[in-house]
Order: sequence, then structure tokens, then C-alpha cells
Amino acid sequence: MRTFATVADLQAVAGHEIAVSEWMTISQDRVNLFADATDDHQWIHVDVERAKRESPFGGTIAHGYMTLSLIPTLFESVVELPPGKMSINYGLNKVRFPAPMIVGGRLRGRFKLMTVEPMEGYVQSIWLMTVELEGSDKPVCVAESVLRKYF
Repeated sequence: MRTFATVADLQAVAGHEIAVSEWMTISQDRVNLFADATDDHQWIHVDVERAKRESPFGGTIAHGYMTLSLIPTLFESVVELPPGKMSINYGLNKVRFPAPMIVGGRLRGRFKLMTVEPMEGYVQSIWLMTVELEGSDKPVCVAESVLRKYF
């Protein structure tokens, strides 16, 4: 866990990779739950037999937005921002899904702190968050995330 006690501590490491999470296995059950939650039941995500026969990936893949939604969990497992009232995901400047997340595979997050900007009552930081699939040359998700920590 990388812990930051102050905004100055964050500012001191801007421009550097801060942390890498542990690996997380993506199960078909988790993908099915996401499909239920979002009403996105496209066969490439939920029909294992059809995906084995027809998908160019040889099986089902996780939704891109599911992969994106796991970033906060991966981030919070390895980075602790300075204490404050609350943190929010303010938004995303850019998101890409360069490769599919194969169900049954393992992913992890890499977190690079791009900028830190103290504001009135909060600090805004921009992070390059890269989700890797174990054994793949390409990441499954690359997102530039804007976080705000309120004091």
C-alpha cells in the first residue's frame, strides 16, 4: 500500500508510477452479474458455448465497462490518498480498451500520478490507470482518471 499523508507528498511524486495492484481473476459469474446489472447480455460476454464456437477470442470476454468499473477497487487496494472528508471520481479524460479481457484471465492495475492541483477545499489529481491482462502484450483498459479529494 502506498500511503500519502499530505498533498505535498502527492505533489512530490507527480509524473511517476506509484503502485501496481495484485492480480484479480475475472470469473464468468462476475461477468454475468455485470451483464444483469447493466442489461448488456451480448453473447460474447455471457454465452460460453457460442463464444467458444464463434468468437475470435476462443471464449467469453468481460465488458469493457466492467473492466473500467474495477479500477477504483484496484486503485484503493494499493493507494491511500491524504486523509479528508471524501474522495470522488470526478471523471475521465480518455478511456481506451486496446485488448479484450478474457474471462478466466487475471488482471491488475498500474497507476501513474500525472498531475496534482490543489484547489479551494480539495485537491484534484489526474492518474493514468492501466489495466493489464496477465500474459498479454496489450492492456485491456487505459484510462486517464480525474480524482478529487475534499478536505
